Amino acid sequence: MAVPSDQQWHAIEADKVIEAMGSAQDGLSEKEASDRLIQYGPNELKQQQKTSLFIIFLKQFKNVLIYVLIVAMAISFFLGEVLDAEIIGAIILLNALLGTYQEVQAERSIDALKKYLIHEAYVIREGKKVKVPSASLVPGDIIEVDAGDYTPADARIVTLSGLTVDESALTGESEPALKHVAPVPADTPVGDRDCMIYAGTVATAGRCRAVVVNTGMNTEIGRIATLVETGVDRATPVQISIDRLGKLFGIAALIVCAIIFVAGTLEGQKMFDMFLIAVSLAVAAIPEGLPATVTIIFALGVRRMAARKAIVRTLASVETLGSTSVICTDKTGTLTQNVITVRRIVTASGSVEVTGEGYSGKGQFMAAGAELELDKSGELWTLLTIGLLCNNATYERTGQDYRMLGDSTEVALLIAGAKAGLVKAAMEADCPRELEVPFSSDTMFMLTANRCKSGYLAYIKGAPERILGRCTHLLTNEGVVLLTPEARQRFTDENQAMASHGMRVLGLGYKPIDDLESETIAGAETGMIFVGLTGMIDPPRPEVRRSIELCQRSGIKVVMITGDQLLTAVSIARELGIYSEGDEAITGNDLAAMSDRELSDRVLRIKVYARTSPEQKQRIVKALQRHDLVVSMTGDGVNDAPALKNADIGVSMGITGTEVARQASDIVLADDNFATIVNAVEEGRTIFNNVRKTVIFLFSSNLGEVLTILIGILLALPLPLLAIQILWVNLISDSLPAMALGMDKPDRGVMDRPPRPRSEGIITRGLAIDIALIGVVIGISTLGIFYFYLGSGVEYARTMAFSLLIVLEMWVVLICKIGRDPLLGRKTLDNPYLIGAILVSIALLMLVIYVPFLQIVFSTVTLSLTDVAVIFGVVLAIAVIVEIIKALQNRIKV
Repeated sequence: MAVPSDQQWHAIEADKVIEAMGSAQDGLSEKEASDRLIQYGPNELKQQQKTSLFIIFLKQFKNVLIYVLIVAMAISFFLGEVLDAEIIGAIILLNALLGTYQEVQAERSIDALKKYLIHEAYVIREGKKVKVPSASLVPGDIIEVDAGDYTPADARIVTLSGLTVDESALTGESEPALKHVAPVPADTPVGDRDCMIYAGTVATAGRCRAVVVNTGMNTEIGRIATLVETGVDRATPVQISIDRLGKLFGIAALIVCAIIFVAGTLEGQKMFDMFLIAVSLAVAAIPEGLPATVTIIFALGVRRMAARKAIVRTLASVETLGSTSVICTDKTGTLTQNVITVRRIVTASGSVEVTGEGYSGKGQFMAAGAELELDKSGELWTLLTIGLLCNNATYERTGQDYRMLGDSTEVALLIAGAKAGLVKAAMEADCPRELEVPFSSDTMFMLTANRCKSGYLAYIKGAPERILGRCTHLLTNEGVVLLTPEARQRFTDENQAMASHGMRVLGLGYKPIDDLESETIAGAETGMIFVGLTGMIDPPRPEVRRSIELCQRSGIKVVMITGDQLLTAVSIARELGIYSEGDEAITGNDLAAMSDRELSDRVLRIKVYARTSPEQKQRIVKALQRHDLVVSMTGDGVNDAPALKNADIGVSMGITGTEVARQASDIVLADDNFATIVNAVEEGRTIFNNVRKTVIFLFSSNLGEVLTILIGILLALPLPLLAIQILWVNLISDSLPAMALGMDKPDRGVMDRPPRPRSEGIITRGLAIDIALIGVVIGISTLGIFYFYLGSGVEYARTMAFSLLIVLEMWVVLICKIGRDPLLGRKTLDNPYLIGAILVSIALLMLVIYVPFLQIVFSTVTLSLTDVAVIFGVVLAIAVIVEIIKALQNRIKV
């Protein structure tokens, strides 16, 4: 039988769903189930073909600079310059291997999603309850789910008893959803479809029987898998800038080389000689070490991030996070602790604030700023006792913490009792439960009858309005009194006030009873003694507010996108400083009613999105990206995975986060700490600044080399530098300091600046002028010393030029590091790696000049101490002039 897969099953009566599915209360026959399995396939998630290691390796060559280097390598080999070709080839291979190493952990999002489809399930086949592999479930199967079970497929509830389901991984809702059988409106979002259970969610209490309506890729998790798989990869700002610079320099080098080649040939020069000169010029123009250097700088950043509890899965992620202009953050488990705790208690004597975090059992009860001493016969003690005895949750103590089992609301009551020193097991031993009326969506309360030393007591907890309606008296510290209309109204107002702050509120009461006859228990539901209210919430992480303030100070917009209720979301957002008066907050239904254009117009004003679906989270991310914003998405649930994948940078939680979210993200926070995001932003900005310093250093140095050769050719001089010498400078002498720049410490005020626009490249107009000026200084100085010593022999003059070029560039790397700061300041020496790299480069220069066999390879000659003094004297003179100019500029600015 063909079963419709696109029906809105949540809007249809349960018996009609069974009929539409061609099933019955006794389930399918084995033959029908077998036929449907062939028709619909196994209840599993499909996976697209993975990218092979070879393809990942080939992708590393997709770079303009790499293309130019490959051409230069081929030409060098063709001209017989085998050593040059081998050096260039080694650099290309090294860069490809580094990139491949970082990407070998191919995306495993679908594999992770498969873990949410369990291996076995209980199903009714031909009237018998049997255990079958979950992969064999088909639409129309009748399944049974008990407390603690994972749901094996999407199903419409047929019958239930006190069923609550933890859907946080799917919807972001921190509180277990109370289920019922009645249908809901067709336009109800997934998180509010209380008559449905979904694959991958877990029952926390009760049981149910349900009819399977969707399996495999047609489930909600299957739909998310499709969204994750279709995510797009966006180039990072640095990748865009490097690619743009590579194209610019590549085109410029080709144009200049062509001009030199044609001009020389027309003047009667030998074509082969001019071709060799053109290649030398191209080698000088191209920063051969840049791709590998940038890759290594990113790799160093990855190591630093790991030390700061952020695990980076792709190299460029750190830099991208550094340029983030919007952080879209999930609420549950990201901004909050994902632990429901009692924060406020209201009794006849007033309100009490409850302190403490998580499941530690440590905390205080505070009233008017002072800690309360608990009276074992008082209001607070009685309320906590009811919370423990009228409770089905349990816990195991492990050291200072507790491992909780059961509904999160009841767990919160256990922890509140533990803060007062009350232990459930000991209290149940003194006051064992004899009878229970379970919580239901109709009565909205739970009642137990306990046999205590003073006699039988009925304890009740539930919706405040239902509990107040059953109470006629009120417990005070002086005794039991009548519950007056004024007192009733006060508790009603307190209930509304706590609910308006996003709290879940419970009312608690009790009543002495004579015996356990059924009619007496029914009577116990009225005429009870009201004790008080408890307000509980999933509280914010204590360090998050400061982290958000730092983000906002840095010009980063923080937006909350959650599957939770709007009221709760706004309350948490306001407490953390995300939401303030004048900001907008909308629900998923509001978002669904918006056109893309309307969303684009309002997206910068909306600070809170509640009850959102995975598709809507993607839509929000894309709307922000259309404003040329670099969007970071944080989250921990299955429902966050598509948005994590489609954001410029996805950040997931390593401890509480699902495996799905971790695999869909670029960065995993090992400590689940929102504050680590701020550290990552700082590290990302530092990485970009260091890459920028490196690019300025390498390009200004290469420009100096180009000018040296170009002007020398135009003046009809011999080549001031040979290709092998230029390669040595670019790949050895410059690369070591360039990589050391990548380990530079953060600049002062790095987090006090707004984020860069996506369109801003590494090189701004001002920096381009700096590169030009530095290049001119290098070119004129190098060519000048070559010309001055040319009369003493070409190799001697070339050695002087080669040596001056390297020493000059060691000064340039310091200038790129310190910027406008003085050369003799503290900042010059705060990077020991850079100082060491400079010393190594100078030492290698000495080897090339003074080791005989290297003299042959690089066409150098031995220099005297006087020659060395001249070289360092020239550099010192230039440095003094530049420092004077900087001092004057800084004084003018002041």
